[in-house]
Amino acid sequence: MKIAMGNDHTAIEMKNEIKAFVEGMGYEVLDFGTNATESCDYPKYGEEVGRAVVDGKADLGIAICGTGVGISLACNKVKGVRACVCSEPYTAKLSRMHNDSNVLCFGARVIGVEMAKMITEEWLKASYEGGRHQRRVDMLAEIENRC
Repeated sequence: MKIAMGNDHTAIEMKNEIKAFVEGMGYEVLDFGTNATESCDYPKYGEEVGRAVVDGKADLGIAICGTGVGISLACNKVKGVRACVCSEPYTAKLSRMHNDSNVLCFGARVIGVEMAKMITEEWLKASYEGGRHQRRVDMLAEIENRC
């Protein structure tokens, strides 16, 4: 399974830690993030992660910026992306199980590396349940298609 990862300048260190962690779990990582410490624009990296997921180059994505919010907004602008910002493992797990999230976002200035690893692991281990949740995921797609 391939995981697209992207980050801005605030999250280089965390991206590298999570990248190594994810690779250690047996996943292949496609790195779309910056490694330069100069200020850069998170929308570029969020879009690249989102496009990699919807184009099938990656199965899932992980995007990191200072808070996780900005890069999640960028990811969610890509049609077909369901990105979620998570600061703890339970929300991450349920976002996969109930919302079929395909991009995980978090903030390098909000959580520590160990929490990010726990969030990532729960998210990657979880599977979409479908069933009663499918109607709502379909509704999200309908909204996206109307706008």
